This record gives sequence, C-alpha cells and structure tokens, in this order.
Amino acid sequence: MPQMIFVNLPVQDLTKATAFYESIGFRKDPRFSDETASGMVLTDVIHVMLLTHEKFASFTPRPIADAKASTEVLLAISAESREGVDDMVAKATAAGGAADPGPQQDYGVMYGRSFEDPDGHIWEVVWMDLAAFLEASGQAQTA
Repeated sequence: MPQMIFVNLPVQDLTKATAFYESIGFRKDPRFSDETASGMVLTDVIHVMLLTHEKFASFTPRPIADAKASTEVLLAISAESREGVDDMVAKATAAGGAADPGPQQDYGVMYGRSFEDPDGHIWEVVWMDLAAFLEASGQAQTA
C-alpha cells in the first residue's frame, strides 16, 4: 500500500465545506464520512478530512486557529498544466472561495496561484516543467 496523506481541516459548516471541495474536484468517500466529518479524496494518496470544530478539537489539546486571521499551514498541490492551475482556482472561486490570497507566481518553468476555501484555508496550485526547471538550475545532469 502506498504511503498516503490525510490533511485534517476544521470547518464551520460541514455541508458547505463538502460542497466546496466537491466543486473543485474532490470526491466524498462515504466510508470516512458522517455528521461530524467528510472524507474527501483528491487522488489515491491525497485525502482531506473536513471535520466539525467539535470533532477536530477531540484530536488536539490546542485551540483551533482561525484560518481567516492567521496562517498555520499552506497546502500545495500540483496541476498537470498552467491551464489546470487556472481551472482549479476558477472552480474554487465559483464555489465560494477567494482567488489569489497570495501572490501569483510565474517563473516560466513554474506557475502557481492560490485560493482560499470558505473557512480561510489557503491552497496553492502549482505547475512545473520539471525538466526545464532542472536544466535552468543546472541540476539536469545530477537528477
């Protein structure tokens, strides 16, 4: 079994958060979902657990950060193309998120944008031409 990642995010409104993530391409997995959690699948190895504040609090003794007021983590996922980056940000915006809370990045061989979900969690979406990046950085021979 490949190693997987489960990102746990506290959300104010589980129904709204679930609909948002479905709108940007995640699939709800009913095996990991109930009235306190939505297990959302992006790929076979990338999963996001949307948890009510009460459920999230049961896993940590620390207070839940207000993602609209402070940043604890930036989440980044790759896209297959520059157009894929723009497409995911457009979907997030149409679903009630905010586009580009951080600066857009365009380095020719790498392109990135970001979006904020309704709870304030920031996701970066990045495309990179890895071969061109390694060539430009002089690492093509060592990779």
